[in-house]
Amino acid sequence: MSSPTPRDIDPVPTLRARVDIHVVEELPPASDAAALAVPVIEGDRPPADLGTDWSQLNAVGFTAAPGQAAVLPGPDGRALVALGVGDASTVDATRVRDLAATFARAVPQHHTLAVEMVDGDLALSTAEFAQAVVEGVLLARWRFFVGAGGDEPTLASLTIVAGPAQVDEVRAGVARGRVTARAAAISRDLSNCPASTLSAERMGEVAQQVAPLADLDVELFDRQQLHEMGCGGILGVNRGSVEEPRLIKISYRPDSPSGHLGLVGKGIMYDSGGISLKPSDESHAQMKNDMTGAAAILGAMTALRDVGCTTAVTAYLCCTDNMPSGSAMKLGDVLRMRNGKTVEVLNTDAEGRLVMADGLCLAVEDGVDAVVDIATLTGACLRTFGVDVAGVMGNDPGLVDQLKQAGTATDEPLWELPLHRPYRAQLESPIADMTNMGGVNAGSITAGLFLEEFVDGIPWAHVDIAGTAQQPAVRTWRNKGASGFGALLLVELATRFESPRSEP
Repeated sequence: MSSPTPRDIDPVPTLRARVDIHVVEELPPASDAAALAVPVIEGDRPPADLGTDWSQLNAVGFTAAPGQAAVLPGPDGRALVALGVGDASTVDATRVRDLAATFARAVPQHHTLAVEMVDGDLALSTAEFAQAVVEGVLLARWRFFVGAGGDEPTLASLTIVAGPAQVDEVRAGVARGRVTARAAAISRDLSNCPASTLSAERMGEVAQQVAPLADLDVELFDRQQLHEMGCGGILGVNRGSVEEPRLIKISYRPDSPSGHLGLVGKGIMYDSGGISLKPSDESHAQMKNDMTGAAAILGAMTALRDVGCTTAVTAYLCCTDNMPSGSAMKLGDVLRMRNGKTVEVLNTDAEGRLVMADGLCLAVEDGVDAVVDIATLTGACLRTFGVDVAGVMGNDPGLVDQLKQAGTATDEPLWELPLHRPYRAQLESPIADMTNMGGVNAGSITAGLFLEEFVDGIPWAHVDIAGTAQQPAVRTWRNKGASGFGALLLVELATRFESPRSEP
């Protein structure tokens, strides 16, 4: 069998996936739900559906501590999974999402699943509980696989069993969870797609494909148009490539918008480092994911209408690959960016900030209330925070706080780095307005200071996902590989966005 060609691979298989999700008041027969998750609160009597007591659960080491799972045989042939909830007063969406994923992974052979709602007082609402269940199960069962059996579904149906008084809230949470999980899955699809398949041009096609599904407007700008627009950053990085660049503008416009948020995403479809060639190591092998920022934004944009977002959002995805060739950008070259500033290139592997500079300028010109950029930007951020936490910095504390709160709510956590302006001196150039590279230390901060040069003083925040964009192993609802980190975060931010420019 011949190898797949780029067009043989679907960059967004999530759009083809169909999972039936039902909310019922009575437990379905085993034929309709082959595995049932039964949450158990620490210290409470085990629910009757488990058909067991504490002595039997303790015998298999189950105490209902948070995150515990015990798979038991049911009398009707169904697999019963006792899930440890812990102390009910400490349960939040993160724990529920993790528990749902633990359940989905505990019974990998079952494609029809059911989850019982907790009967007790929790620290989150019924709708939030249901949303987190759907997100956890769907994202744990997500996969991007083009080998044998890749088209076989990993999940056919999910049923939530709720009491009569819970049904309406559960349905609302399920509806939202389906949409947010799809946004995160689309982001993962794109971030895991081989670079030979997902070029900048193809990324534009994907944006056009999803736009009608979510009431989005998409405009694509090619190389010639970028020349006319003066986008020297994107064009400079693209010089070494045989592939066309694309600037992808995506607009979401609700009726009577409550604010206007700008998003800018790094879309380096493959990063070889350019002339400053990366070593051939594990990190280089992951560089198809250097467009995770753009993927997260595109995924998030697909959810805004269906979650009832009242914020107008304008997004710029700055897409090209970064390749070495006879025409590639060289060290010492000077680029003129969209706002007229000149940049001396000291390292062609510091290319993400170059393409995003143009996107930030365009977002500012759109008159947004605030702009957030998201990028796999610096190895320094990976070294600082590892793969669990992304970095954030900005010129507006309120906007940074909104991002941190969104990260906490979605379990895509952020930690603030100081935008220490004395380090701006590291970006001085003798022949241009600035360089694209600081010194050997504080690389994440100097990258942020570079980006700040292009926001013209409006409220701005920068999210560095260099560490969180790739997961080394399966962990709860996170899969191994490119993570698509940021989609859930941005949906939450846009939905709850408050303009920093609003009058108190």
